[in-house]
This record gives sequence, structure tokens and C-alpha cells, in this order.
Amino acid sequence: MMRAIRVLELRRVRGTGGGRGKTILLASARTEARRFAVTVCYLRDKRDSIFSIDRKASDLPVDYIELTESHSFDVSIFPRLRQVVRERDIDIVHAHDYKTDVLAWLLSKAEGITPMSTAHGWTGHSWRERALYYPLDKRVLSRFPRVVAVSSDVRSELVRNGAQEHAVTTILNGIDHTEFRRDRSRERAIRHQLGFADGDFVIGAVGRIEPQKRFDLLLEAVASLRAKHQRIQLVIVGAGSRLEELRAQVNGLRLGDVCQLLGNRTDVADLHHAFNVFVQSSDYEGTPNAVLEAMALESPVVATSAGGTAEIVRTGIDGLIVPTGHSPAIVDAITSVLGDPDAARVRAASARRRVETDLSFAARMNAVEAIYVELFKARTGAKTSRLATART
Repeated sequence: MMRAIRVLELRRVRGTGGGRGKTILLASARTEARRFAVTVCYLRDKRDSIFSIDRKASDLPVDYIELTESHSFDVSIFPRLRQVVRERDIDIVHAHDYKTDVLAWLLSKAEGITPMSTAHGWTGHSWRERALYYPLDKRVLSRFPRVVAVSSDVRSELVRNGAQEHAVTTILNGIDHTEFRRDRSRERAIRHQLGFADGDFVIGAVGRIEPQKRFDLLLEAVASLRAKHQRIQLVIVGAGSRLEELRAQVNGLRLGDVCQLLGNRTDVADLHHAFNVFVQSSDYEGTPNAVLEAMALESPVVATSAGGTAEIVRTGIDGLIVPTGHSPAIVDAITSVLGDPDAARVRAASARRRVETDLSFAARMNAVEAIYVELFKARTGAKTSRLATART
């Protein structure tokens, strides 16, 4: 390559951005500038009062810009995006959600860029998403030259909806294990800060309080466990549309004295030091960053088989995988951790080794950057061919 490949990472989000936001920003910050010139562009709804991607980006060496929308269908976004593409002479637009997938495809027609997407899964629950946006997204992605699927399930769904098999590559999410490391000397102090006694068994969960996360199942499991294990405690970290319903369920199950709902926190890595087990109870996922963080921090993992979870956590080796939608299975797995903490520690150590190797952030970046190079070579080859044809 004679010059750096110019990539526009494009995403629309409301709120804090979640694990996907962390991945996009960190990948952009870690990309080798000599080979790739990356701009991160977020579409921001002006009505969003908790948007925080800009603050996270300010702490990293990234080229970050925002385009503010007046509402969800603000058509002025497209000409402003065209201007960004022209000013930065973008080669590849890498989209990350259904709206920016459509915008990337339109930019390919209007500006000649190469569109690419990472399909993180279709985990929304509104009728518009299910009946309109997601089917449209899958149809648009079937026309992309390359799509990254974050799990085999996502890849299969894309192929079922018309994508060519050779165009869709499964790349599991990775994590920067150097930033997530357990310090056992801190465990006792952090547990005491949260009000836990030395003998308490603390169950931790992290995620948006939305229907697909099924925290209701986790609460049912904890209520069942409390009948036999009086030292059970529960911490749920996250916020979302179902927070008030979750509070009502906590009260209904009489778990107010053992359940802490902490809301959004920026110190999740610290909180893991208080956990005896990390539980994911979701019905569906992409490749969950919360599970990757638990693996890196050596919190024993109990998780459902949702999405790519069973691909990153090898059951019986790195953690315990249970079926989705089944509270008794969660109870059994947590009971196993309670009854054999030594085996749980062995699995947690294996999980740590896995995120240091196969699931490292560097491994994921290498795979994505290889696709950038592939698309750029195809792009420059096509241009050369057109020039040669024009001369003759």
C-alpha cells in the first residue's frame, strides 16, 4: 500500500454506547496510523441527555466527530456525511447498526466509498425494529461486499437473508486484557465498601435493564437460592427501560435486603472484585462484552447460550453455559460454583488465558484490519482497471 487506508467508523446510538462503543473507540485508538487513518463518527440525537461517547473519546487518541440529529429521521444527516467523506477522502465506511448500514450503502452509491458493516445482532424489542428496521437491515447487508458477524448465529441469519457466504466472516469480539486484570489484594476492601461480609456469596450481573437481558430470571434464581443459602447477595449494574419493573420484582420477591441495583457505573472492573460469580441470563446477545470482561477479571462465569456466548465460553472449561429462559438451570449452575469453588477458580483461570490469546483485542483487530486491506486492494484494483479501459 502506498498510503494509509482511510476508514470512517460510523454509528448511531442513544445513551452511553455500551460495549460496542468501547470496542469502536479502543480499536480506533489502537490502529496503526501508518497503515490506517480512522475517523470515528457518531450520530447524536440532540434530545439525548445522557450521551457520553464524546467524553470517552476525549480520553483517547482518536479522530472523533459528531453529527447532531434533530430527530430520528433527520434527512440533513446524509449531505453532512457526504461532506465528511469528501473532506477526509474516505475509502471505507464501516457501519455498526441498522441506520448507519443504510447510510453506508447510500454513500457507496453517492460517493463511491466501499461499504462494510459489523453486524452485532438484532437485540431490540420494539415492533418497529422487529417488523421494519431489522428485515430492512438484513436485506441491505446482503448487498455489502463484506460483513463481520460477531457470532456464528449472526452469520447464519445473514446468510439465510440473502448474504453470500464468502462475504460474511465471523469475528468474535475481543477484549484488551491488559486493562482488565484482577488484583486479589483489593477484593476484601471492595466487598466491604459495598456492605458485604467476608462470608457472603456475591452474585454479580452487568447489562442494560432491557427485556432481552432477562434479569427477571436471575431474580427468580436468587429467590430460590435464598431458601437454602442465607448468605447470598446480588448486585446488578446497569440502567434501562425496565429498571422500575425490576425494582418492583425485587420488592415482590422480598429481595430488597440482598439485592443492590447500582445503575450505570464507570467502575465495573472494580466491582468484579466483589463478585464470587458473574451471571448472564440473556435470551439473546451478539458477543457480550460483559462476559468478556468477567473472563478477563477471573470472575467465575455462569451464562446462557445466547448468541455468541457459548462460542467464547467453553462450558466446563471457561465457565458454565446453561439454556436460555430457564431459571432452574441458572440455580443449578450457581449452586455448582457455591459447592466447588476450587473448580470454579480453575475455570476462571482458563477463561483468563482465553482472553489473553484467542479472544484478545489484538487478535480481533488483526482480523478486521485484514478485511480493510482486502477491500482497499479490491477498490484500487477496480480503479486501475477502469483507468486502463478508459485509456484504450
